[in-house]
Amino acid sequence: MSTFEVSRRAVIEADPARVHDLVADLHQWQAWSPWEGLDPGLVRTYSGADRGVGAQYAWSGNRKAGAGSMEILRADPARIDLTLSFLKPFKATNETSFVLDPTPSGGTTVTWTMRGERSGLMGVVGRVLPIDKLIGKDFEKGLARLDTAART
Repeated sequence: MSTFEVSRRAVIEADPARVHDLVADLHQWQAWSPWEGLDPGLVRTYSGADRGVGAQYAWSGNRKAGAGSMEILRADPARIDLTLSFLKPFKATNETSFVLDPTPSGGTTVTWTMRGERSGLMGVVGRVLPIDKLIGKDFEKGLARLDTAART
């Protein structure tokens, strides 16, 4: 078993409070998540707090979307931390963070990072195709969509 870390950074042309609202409210992820659209019939369940610490989201979908859940553990103005648990197509629990730094122009530099252990299926896949290549493109797509959503 080995650890991995995937991180992407982008400047979002919106106030940090606006970006924070889109990330700390799991209901808002439909507007920007790179995985939206993988399954039009995706079943979503929200529980816990409405937003911020304690907010929980679970999904179940087709083979592409898989199944899992996430929970916000920390939601400071400058940082949001989540636990992300995948059930299908593989089991894994990863730590995810969004660090929000204001820019001089009034925007926000967002750094999206995920850390975890490569084991089982992901350990095998990770030997052939680095996790950074698999997930990094999704993070880039999500940050671009987050920028668009934050401007509306």
